[in-house]
Amino acid sequence: MTLSIAVVAANGKAGQFIVKEALERGHDVTVFVRSENKTPAKKAVIKDIMELTAQDLEGFDAVVDAFGAWTPETLPQHSTTLAHLSDILSGSNTRLLVVGGAGSLYLNPEHTLTVAQTPEFPEAFKPLALAMAEALAELRERKDVRWTYISPACDFQADGERTGEYILGGEELTLNDRGESIISYADFAVAMLDEIESGNHVGQRISVVRK
Repeated sequence: MTLSIAVVAANGKAGQFIVKEALERGHDVTVFVRSENKTPAKKAVIKDIMELTAQDLEGFDAVVDAFGAWTPETLPQHSTTLAHLSDILSGSNTRLLVVGGAGSLYLNPEHTLTVAQTPEFPEAFKPLALAMAEALAELRERKDVRWTYISPACDFQADGERTGEYILGGEELTLNDRGESIISYADFAVAMLDEIESGNHVGQRISVVRK
């Protein structure tokens, strides 16, 4: 079945892989970008994420939030942009799927220790992990949006191969049989489209790792 999918912030690396995967599966894709469209999608709207309206996203089966910010002054935008998308999708049947982070995955069954809280976690990435964790915490409070948050493995590889296979995990860090926490952007896109097509995890955070 062909689905109508919007990818917001589609010019980023993750967004481009998700657009490519969706198009190859025959879905109807519209991208929302701040500047010239760098994706293979034919339908593009050039508009800042914070200027999007409910009308812009009306009628889509799924909206993918591929937004990313990396500098200290822009990190709070993880929360503000996700809250804005949630607000304009509030009460609709459109699903909101978020390209998440690995730092907020839990390391224990009690869910008191996250990957980002360990001494091994790179200090340089802690502000980003904290900002993304805050955005996830705020999203968890939303009962008016059909959201799914997908965390990649710790080693998220832009240039990794597309194997088409992955292990689906939940809130806790999942390792493969080789003890790895690794996934390519291409395989993350496979998992994202599988979730869009199945709709199995509304209101949940899931995670993916290479098989």
